[in-house]
Amino acid sequence: MTATNTETPAERAADQQDERLILDEGLGGAIRSFGRRVRVGNLGSLPVVIGLIVIWAVFQILNPSFLSPDNLVNLSLQCAAVGTIAIGVVLVLLLGQIDLSIGSVSGVASAVLGVTFAQWHWPIWLTIIAALALGAAIGLLYGLLFARFGVPSFVITLAGLLAFLGLQLWILGPNGTINLPFSSWVVQVATSMFLPPWLAYTFSGIAVLVFLGSDWLRARRRARAGLSTGSRGLMLAKAALLLVVLVAIVAYLAQDRGVGVTFLLFVMLVVITNFFLTRTRWGRAVFAVGGSVEAARRAGIKVNRIFISVFILCSAFAALGGLLSAARLTAASNSSGTGDVNLNAIAAAVIGGTSLFGGRGSAWSALLGIFVIQSISSGLTLLSLDSSVRYMVTGAVLLLAVIIDSLSRRSRASHGQA
Repeated sequence: MTATNTETPAERAADQQDERLILDEGLGGAIRSFGRRVRVGNLGSLPVVIGLIVIWAVFQILNPSFLSPDNLVNLSLQCAAVGTIAIGVVLVLLLGQIDLSIGSVSGVASAVLGVTFAQWHWPIWLTIIAALALGAAIGLLYGLLFARFGVPSFVITLAGLLAFLGLQLWILGPNGTINLPFSSWVVQVATSMFLPPWLAYTFSGIAVLVFLGSDWLRARRRARAGLSTGSRGLMLAKAALLLVVLVAIVAYLAQDRGVGVTFLLFVMLVVITNFFLTRTRWGRAVFAVGGSVEAARRAGIKVNRIFISVFILCSAFAALGGLLSAARLTAASNSSGTGDVNLNAIAAAVIGGTSLFGGRGSAWSALLGIFVIQSISSGLTLLSLDSSVRYMVTGAVLLLAVIIDSLSRRSRASHGQA
């Protein structure tokens, strides 16, 4: 609960007060801190978590198969590709920018996979590197155009959407579709490879140990600085709760096929991205630039480098998402990356709690947001409703998320002035 460089003095003081409550008063302080944050409009992921619970409850009532292990496994697999793309969108939105070409970049990556692997018979590792390198190069181009010439990211990426869609069609050629060998490991990983229960439980245990170790190291650093280290009981209680939740999820999914490898990869990418955003100088600089470019520049942050690095990462995540999508569909085609890929990836980041105004958000937004979108899609499919309904419902949820973000931002501003 550390303050970012984008917070006002009033918000930083409130955060410090919350931290003292949690560290000095344990569970009671944590509860009071949470209540205070909700009252001042610092809602975090609370609205999307409540929304996800409501969506799941409604669809479960309408169709008891919605929360079945089989449907939840399918739901997790559907989240991996677009969710990976949404991680990059979160990074760009944290800077107050936008990337409209993520769908086209993912389509180009899938086309590169199809041509180099299925037709030119390159080694799969070389194909993956080539696709990711192309994605990174596209992001570098965006970053240089934005940093050097001041072209708005909306215009740059809109041009990229059209240009790289054309490049995708050119790479695929007149046939338009290239099937991937079903026997290849990249297809097997995306379609039919799941963790055995013992390995899934092992990963759950490792995740809890990492979480507990992170809290312990933080307490140790505070102790060396002569600050309060907080309640050890609260630290252990949080770790125990996380372990119970993860074990319950693994046990429930194991009743069907279990945890998919691609979904595990997606979650790991979210965790790694969150670590770099919250625990590194680069991550603090991203939040600072998103809050105020001029203030960040005066603080000595290399603003242009931050913009370039984020655009590179966004396009690289889009390329990886395109590879995962092509592998799951066992084909690269003209329709790869088109349709609602762009909209769903951007909507996932916003619905998950990342602010459109920059400076506020989390890598976990990609995970929560894509679960909301795919849950709506899955639930409406089980109810045999037309896709038009899915678009309308998703649009309404997106609008609601933006309204909540605007209201909470206004509430924070009013409390800060007070």
